[in-house]
Amino acid sequence: MRKSRLFISSLAAAALLSTTACVTDPNTGEKKVSRTAIGGVGGALGGYLLGGLIGGKTGRIVGAGIGGVAGAAVGYTMDKQIKELKEQTAGSGVDVTETPDGKAILVNLPNGVTFDVDSTTIKPEFQRTLDTISSSLVTYPNSLIDVMGHTDSTGSDQYNLDLSQRRANAVADYLTMRGVSRARVATVGYGERYPVADNSTESGRAQNRRVELKITPISQDEVNAARQGN
Repeated sequence: MRKSRLFISSLAAAALLSTTACVTDPNTGEKKVSRTAIGGVGGALGGYLLGGLIGGKTGRIVGAGIGGVAGAAVGYTMDKQIKELKEQTAGSGVDVTETPDGKAILVNLPNGVTFDVDSTTIKPEFQRTLDTISSSLVTYPNSLIDVMGHTDSTGSDQYNLDLSQRRANAVADYLTMRGVSRARVATVGYGERYPVADNSTESGRAQNRRVELKITPISQDEVNAARQGN
């Protein structure tokens, strides 16, 4: 399983450098351009997906007090959590994939189903889906979670940056309210910096308005190293 994961991840990374990937939408069965693949290219340039954890790893591991996953089980645990999340959020509009480097889980929360326009209040009808995601994060506690807010290019840079941060905070606060340790969670607002689609079209702008959860499993070796200050 682990060798297969590494092989697939290598192929995915190569594909990102050469072409845009197509995937099947798990909710509709429709073939479409992979937003994660496009986002991965932006991440390769800006580091928001392929880079490290927000605020660094060592301090966050120690602060979160997590136990870590046995090294050999990290890949298996990721696969299991991804499978469960896909099944549990099917039909909700949520996308669940690996990050392009295969080291974390990416959960894409589209703005249209998460927030009303210019609002930071999570839609009541979406709370059940967030409850499901929160439950998964509680069930798999040995990970750190980056909550990343994004907007389209409408409005000023500063307004978009502030809105994306407030939305990321709103999602993080909701996860905490549902039992996820706040010490595991960091937030950042990227504003319009990392589009995954064309901002000149309404459908593109809708895709760019999103909140992403990057769930990074932490191994026991990483926990030991962090506690030793390495």
